[in-house]
Amino acid sequence: MVTGSPRRAGSPTTSRWRALAGWQKAMVALTLVFAVLCAGVVTVGFGLKHRYESRVQREDILGQGTGPRDERRWKSGPLNLLLLGSDSRDGEPDQALYPGQRSDTIMLVHVNAARDAATVVSIPRDSYVEVPAAGGVWSGGLNKINAAFAFGGAALAAETVAKLTGLPLDGVLVANFAAVRKLVDAVGTINVCLPYPVTSSDTKVTWTAGCHDLDGRAADDLMRQRHGVPGGDFGRIHDQQLVVRALVERISATSLLTNPTRLDRVLTTAAESLVVDRDLDLADLALAVRRVRPETVQFVTAPFSDANLQTPAGSAVRLDEVKAPALFAAVREDRVAQWLAANPQTAPTN
Repeated sequence: MVTGSPRRAGSPTTSRWRALAGWQKAMVALTLVFAVLCAGVVTVGFGLKHRYESRVQREDILGQGTGPRDERRWKSGPLNLLLLGSDSRDGEPDQALYPGQRSDTIMLVHVNAARDAATVVSIPRDSYVEVPAAGGVWSGGLNKINAAFAFGGAALAAETVAKLTGLPLDGVLVANFAAVRKLVDAVGTINVCLPYPVTSSDTKVTWTAGCHDLDGRAADDLMRQRHGVPGGDFGRIHDQQLVVRALVERISATSLLTNPTRLDRVLTTAAESLVVDRDLDLADLALAVRRVRPETVQFVTAPFSDANLQTPAGSAVRLDEVKAPALFAAVREDRVAQWLAANPQTAPTN
């Protein structure tokens, strides 16, 4: 049975970009990388080069401050990709370059040196970190990490994450223009298993602890919730990760991969939703992650010590001064599996 919800009155229909939440846009990018390309079908990756690459938008994103560019890394060794979801906020004053946008979802994807496993590190959007200067818009200093996109777009967001983690970035993907609802509907339904009950503050639907088959509207509704879920915004991050995993598993399923029409629809939806760095070769990316499987993708949220830090930028999140650097060091040294074994992840609680 599909757990759905009625379409909310007044939902935007003519401006999909402004209507999308940041996590929705990042979801599309993550799906492109780890659902289709992790399917072990190399021809799909090469197909991206010819059929889908022209649908992807490109920008100059990686540059000074994001680490050395080493093309040899695409042939062997670990890779670090940054996935950003930007969100335009109605009613906010225009910024110089990126009016009212915030990177509401920040996911650092580390592919191990063996190229057979990956770790997705979610960085809380309100993390209070050093944001580099951005021309005359921002002089540099401490701020919420999601402000970097507003000050300097994806390029400044990437530089901020590189500075925070000490990681060289090999590629940046910004999801754009197509809702996760459309992507989920393209695959049919996804099966999401919740460790706790969640009640929608919008539709009043309650999902009990356990597994639920969700259509696009229900998945959209579930991932918006942060009041009716344990842990507030951190519970929402956890739910996003659960839906991402379910979507990865669904798209990687043999039944979908052998359905050319549906697979083409999923790929087209994902490709049309992406902005990537100008130098990112999608065929190289496909080859690099072709042996990653859904069961070898792990999710972790950057450790924090204070979720209600009072700052000049408002209430923010203080990353743990010991555990967060230890996690980033483990990623840099390609021993994140050992770090996760010593720091098992648990679901948020109230």
